Amino acid sequence: MKASTAATTVLFLVATFLHLSNSASGIGVNYGTLANNLPPPAQVASFLKTQTIINSIKIFDTNPDILRAFANTNITVTVTVGNGDIPALSNPRNARRWVANNIQPFYPQTRINRIAVGNEILLSGNKEWIANLVPCMKSLHHALVLAGINNVQVSTPQALSFLYNSVPPSNARIRVGYQKTIFAPMLQFLRETKSPLMVNPYPYFSYAPKVANYILFRPNRGLRDRFTGITYSNMFDASMDAVFSAIKAMGYGDVDIVVAETGWPSLGDPDQPQCTVENAVSYNGNLIRRAISGVGTPLMPKRRFETYIFALFNENLKPGSTAERNWGLFRPDLTPVYDVGIMRNGQGGPGGQGKPAPVPVAGKKWCVAKAEASEQALQSNINYGCSQGVDCKPIQAGGVCFDPNNVRSHASFVMNSYYQTHGRNDFNCDFGNTGVLTNLDPSHGSCKFL
Repeated sequence: MKASTAATTVLFLVATFLHLSNSASGIGVNYGTLANNLPPPAQVASFLKTQTIINSIKIFDTNPDILRAFANTNITVTVTVGNGDIPALSNPRNARRWVANNIQPFYPQTRINRIAVGNEILLSGNKEWIANLVPCMKSLHHALVLAGINNVQVSTPQALSFLYNSVPPSNARIRVGYQKTIFAPMLQFLRETKSPLMVNPYPYFSYAPKVANYILFRPNRGLRDRFTGITYSNMFDASMDAVFSAIKAMGYGDVDIVVAETGWPSLGDPDQPQCTVENAVSYNGNLIRRAISGVGTPLMPKRRFETYIFALFNENLKPGSTAERNWGLFRPDLTPVYDVGIMRNGQGGPGGQGKPAPVPVAGKKWCVAKAEASEQALQSNINYGCSQGVDCKPIQAGGVCFDPNNVRSHASFVMNSYYQTHGRNDFNCDFGNTGVLTNLDPSHGSCKFL
């Protein structure tokens, strides 16, 4: 082999390896900010870059503090046009002004890769928003081109309610009222601009005990598509293939698909028994592994879907049920709510590296701090437990459970020790409604929970 040829081959192999590594090693997350206790964006950006495999974020606005914070991090950012701004931005002059104010000051230092026009507009039922959706997308794309920005895509995230006959997946079609007026021009625009269709599949909202295993990627008999003979082992794959079948039927099977939102809450109200850490670990953990592996779906094999988990943080100001405030992978203090393999440095990395995601242990329970419990309440729990005979030396400086050094982690250790040594009754884990029982072992490293 000639030296020049060998050098070219080596460079090609290195470039290919880097491309595959980058495309296979990360996951996206929705970074919502409906909370009054979140860390500053600069701290979030540094944390994601240095401590996690997350390499993409999607925000629900164009928050300039966040856009500045993510400059030079190499983390891609999808920004969002507010639903109410869609009619005005269908005007080309307004679209140019919007790009000048919200994209150009930050780009390319901040890797803005996509503009999401609204969120689930079709589900809103707002006729003015719906009528102006595609014109707004076109206006913003044209404004980007005029500004010399050619690699920022424009799309719009949609709930899967635009489908009908989605079971079995191969029979799915776009609802008749949306086919010609909305989806035909939208899909043509996405094809022409090489932008993806963004969808928000949420198997969570179809939860029922009899299909829990199917929804949560657990062993089950599966559901057979009688037209293709394919047996689906999980609802996520079935949902994605339903979307593919629907757009392929319109002649746009070549348009890429991005998972803009999907996830599972780790805590809910008493009438939301599906909202548990165990279920969140099962759904998000398996979803992340599938996204990283690039296994694809039965109708889209070996296709790697850009996937954004909902959400980055538990957000304490979100209205509605307890579940609405507990979709986060992380608490506001940047500690994981649970481990699904997104931490670097031996903290649960992908592909089996680091600590594996915890699994339920039959017949065993541990008491840990609730995700929404305040640090003040948890510190009181520490003080109480240590005064009631709990051995608190492990959480003191130099102790095996001192790290991570934060109130929540220390409180969980003390609360569990109290629960285990004072009768193991459910009420022994109440702590003023700040404790919760789990069958996931919270032990980590050399720190062993009783």
